[in-house]
Amino acid sequence: MTKETLLTSTDDVHVVRFFEKFSDATRLYICSYDDSSRIINDFTGSDKEREIIKKYATDEMMEEMYSRLTLDSIEDQIIEDTSCPYIKLGAIVLKFEGHCREVWFFVGFVTDDPAESLPEELSVLTKRLTYREFVSGIDALRDIGDYRISAELSLAQYAEKSRKSLFSVNEMAASLKRVESLTEILKYLDSDNAVESIMSEFLRITSQYLGVSQADIFKIKERKSRDVMDVVATYLSDGMVSMYEKTTEIPRFEFLEGKKSIILSSGATALKEIDAEVKGGKVKALIAMPVTIGQTTNMYAVFLENSKERDWQIHELQFLSDAVRVLQNILEKRVQKNSLISSYASLEQMLEHVGCAIIVNDVARHETLFVNKIMQSLFPKGTMSEELEGIIWGNNQEVSGIKEYYDYAQDAWYEIHHSDIHWVDGRPVSLYAIYDVTEKKVYQRKIEQQAYTDFLTGLLNRLCCERDLARIIDEAKKYNAMGALLYMDLDDFKHINDGLGHQYGDVLLKDISSQLKSIRGIEENCYRMGGDEFVMIIPPRSFDNFNDIIENIKGVFAKPFYLKDGEYYCTMSMGIVTFPDEGDNVEDLVKKADIAMYSAKKTGKNRVAKYNGSSSSDSGKRLDMEKNMRDAVGGNNFGEFEVYYQPIVDIRKDGGVCTGAEALIRWNSQELGFISPADFIPLAEYLGLINPIGDHVLKEACKECRYWNDNGHPEYKVNVNLSVVQLMQDDIVEHIKNTIDDIGLNPRNLTLEVTESLAINDMERMKSIMSQIRDIGVRIALDDFGTGYSSLNHIREIPFDVIKVDQSFVKELATDEYPKSFIRMIGELAYALGVDICVEGIERREQYEILEGMKVRMIQGYYFDKPMTKEDFEAKYIRNEE
Repeated sequence: MTKETLLTSTDDVHVVRFFEKFSDATRLYICSYDDSSRIINDFTGSDKEREIIKKYATDEMMEEMYSRLTLDSIEDQIIEDTSCPYIKLGAIVLKFEGHCREVWFFVGFVTDDPAESLPEELSVLTKRLTYREFVSGIDALRDIGDYRISAELSLAQYAEKSRKSLFSVNEMAASLKRVESLTEILKYLDSDNAVESIMSEFLRITSQYLGVSQADIFKIKERKSRDVMDVVATYLSDGMVSMYEKTTEIPRFEFLEGKKSIILSSGATALKEIDAEVKGGKVKALIAMPVTIGQTTNMYAVFLENSKERDWQIHELQFLSDAVRVLQNILEKRVQKNSLISSYASLEQMLEHVGCAIIVNDVARHETLFVNKIMQSLFPKGTMSEELEGIIWGNNQEVSGIKEYYDYAQDAWYEIHHSDIHWVDGRPVSLYAIYDVTEKKVYQRKIEQQAYTDFLTGLLNRLCCERDLARIIDEAKKYNAMGALLYMDLDDFKHINDGLGHQYGDVLLKDISSQLKSIRGIEENCYRMGGDEFVMIIPPRSFDNFNDIIENIKGVFAKPFYLKDGEYYCTMSMGIVTFPDEGDNVEDLVKKADIAMYSAKKTGKNRVAKYNGSSSSDSGKRLDMEKNMRDAVGGNNFGEFEVYYQPIVDIRKDGGVCTGAEALIRWNSQELGFISPADFIPLAEYLGLINPIGDHVLKEACKECRYWNDNGHPEYKVNVNLSVVQLMQDDIVEHIKNTIDDIGLNPRNLTLEVTESLAINDMERMKSIMSQIRDIGVRIALDDFGTGYSSLNHIREIPFDVIKVDQSFVKELATDEYPKSFIRMIGELAYALGVDICVEGIERREQYEILEGMKVRMIQGYYFDKPMTKEDFEAKYIRNEE
C-alpha cells in the first residue's frame, strides 16, 4: 500500500472534517485507502498519537488485512489484536456492486476497567473506550460508509468523474450534517441527565435533521382489556401544536406492535387507517420505529409530518435507524448503571440476611468491600485470629472451596466457603461465607459414634475397623514396628441360632464380645464384622504380648457358655496376618486374614491358622472350587458327585463278616479333577450347599441299600453322615421318612451318623429330633466319639444305637496304653447302655487283633477295604457272595 495522499481539492477538506468529526464521536482513530491501495487520509489524531498507533498497527498488519478484505468476497470486516493488549486494529471494505471502492482502518485504545493501571507510553492516547464501544463504532461507520458509496456511485453524473473524486460539496455537506447529528446524540452515552431529558434531546436532534412537524416516544403499558401508552418525550416544530389531547393512558395505536418499523410516505393507503387512529385528516407521512432495550420492546419513536406531503429518502431512514440504535445503547447503559446501584443495595440486603457471616475482600488492593452484621458480631474488629486472617486474605495457599476452622478462643467450629467472584462494579473479589457449625460438629460426633458401633454387641463395626486398621498400619510403618490382624468366625453358630432361637444366639454374641473386650492389648480394637465374624487388631504397642493375646482368645472358648438354663460349647476358627510385613493395604490384609481363617476351618475347625505365602494360592484354588461347586450343584443333577462305600465288618463273626457300609461323598470335578472331601466339605458347609449335597447322598445310599437287601443281603445296613445344617432343618424327620418310604427301604437298615459335639450342644432339641428319627425305625450313631466335650451324664441322655470311636484313638493302639484303656472303657459303657460300638481307622493287623479281646463288635478301616464305588462294592460284597 502506498502512502501517497489523494487530498488535493476543496472536497478534501470535507473528507478530513468527516473523519475527524466521526473520530471524536466514536473515539476511534481512522484512516482510509482507495481500491488501488493508496491512502486517502492518514490516521486522525495528533502526531504523537499517530506515532504510538503506527508502532502497534504496523504496515504489515494493515497490508495483510487489506489483501484479505479486497480479495475475499465473503469477509467485509476484520478485528485483530496487536502486540499491545490495549490496542485493537479493525478494518472494513466498502463495496459497490461487489467491487471494492475503499478500505477504512480503525484503531481503538480499549480497556474495560477505567481504574486499570496502563503503560506510560499509552498516556498520549486521549480516546479511551470499551471493547463494546469499539465494535459499535465500527458498525456505525460501516453503515454510513456503505450509504455514501452507494449514493455517490448510483448517480449518473458521477459516472464521468475521476475515480479519485470522493464527494460533491453538497453531498459532503449532507453527510457532514448526518455525522454531526449522530455525534451530538452520541455525547449522551456518558451523560448523567435524566432519561426523559435525553429522549427529548434525541427527538429534537433527529426531528430537526428530518425536518418533521412532530415526534414522540411512547411507552406501552399492558392492561387486561386494552393496552395503553404514555408520551415520555415530545418534539414540536415552531408553531405546531401536539396532536394528542393527553399524554398518559392513551389507547395503544394498533400499528405500534412487535419489532418492525412502519414507514409510510404521502399517499400510502395505510395512512388513512393510521390517520383515523391518530387524529383525523392531519397525518401526511409517518415513521414508527421500535426502541428495544435488552430483549424487551415497549417503547416506540414516532415521527409525523402533518404540514406537507413527504416522501421518505433512503439516507433519512438509514440515519434514523442509526440514531435509534444509539438511543438504545444510551438507554441500555443507563439501565445497567441504575441496575449497578440497585444491585449493590439489593446485594447488601441479601448478604445481611443469608444467615451466616459474610466478608468480601479485594485481595489485590487489600481492601475490605463488605462485612455483614453477623460477621461483625462473631469477630469484632481486632479479635480475629491470625489463622482466620490468613484464610480470608488468601495467605493460606491451601484454601479453596470449603475449609473447616476451629476457633480456640470461642471453642467453636466454623465452616468457611470461599468463592472468587466479580463484584457489582466488575472487579474480581474473594467472598467468604462463614457458618457456625459447632452444633453440627457435636451432633456429627454422636452420629459417627453410632455409625462406628455395632448396635447388638457394643463392639466397633466394620467401617470403624477399616478406618482404625489404616491408621494403625501407618503407625506401624512410621515406627518400623509390627502389628497383627485376627479374623475370627464362630464354628457352627447357625445351629445355636436355629436350635435355641435368635435371642439366645444374640446372648452368645454379647457374651463373647464382652470377654474379647476384656483381653488386655486388644480392648480398644475389637470389631464385629457382621453375623458371627469378629476382627481384633493387635497394635504395635501390644505386639510383644502377641502369644498371650492369642491364648486368652482361645481361653474364651475353652469353657461352656450358659444359655437357656444349660451349658453350651461354642468353638471358633481364626486366621492371623501380621503387618506391614505381609502387606500394608487394608483390603488386602482383611482378605489374607479371611483366607487364613478359612484354612483353619478347612483343617477341622476350632483352630488358629497364620497366613503364609501358600495361603494366597489356596485362596485362588478356593475361588475356583467355589465356582465349580456351584456349577456342579446347579440344577440338582449332581453328576460330578459320587457316593463311595466303605465296608463295616462284624468281627464277632468268624473271619469278620461285612454287615453293610458307610456312604461317603466324593467329588470328581470335570474342571478340577478329583477333590478331597477334607477340601470341599468345609466349603460346601460355608457356602450353604451341604443341604442339597447331603440330601443327594441320603437318597443314593438308601437306593443302594435297597439293592443290597433285594439281592441276597437283607441284613446289610448303610450309614449316612448327617450335617449340622441338615439336622437343624425343621422338616428333617419328615424328609428322612419320605425318602425311606419313596425308596421302600427298611428303616432299620439306615443308620444316621451325628457328631458327638452336635448331639450335646443343644441337648433338648437334639433329644427331641433324634427320638423322632428313632421312632420311624432309623438307627442313630454317635460319630467322632472322644473328640468333643461329652460327659457321661450327657451320653446317658442321648437316644442312640451305636458309638463310633474316632480314628485318632487307634493310631497308637499297638504302642500306647491310653487308647487301649479308652476303647476298653467305651466298650464297657456301650455294653452297659445296650448299644453297639464301632471303631474307625483300623489299618494294620495288630490293631485288629487288639480289638478282638475287647467288647468291640464292628470295625471299619483300610485293613478291610478302602471306600469304593458302588459297582466295586457290589462286585465284591454282593455278587461275589451269592
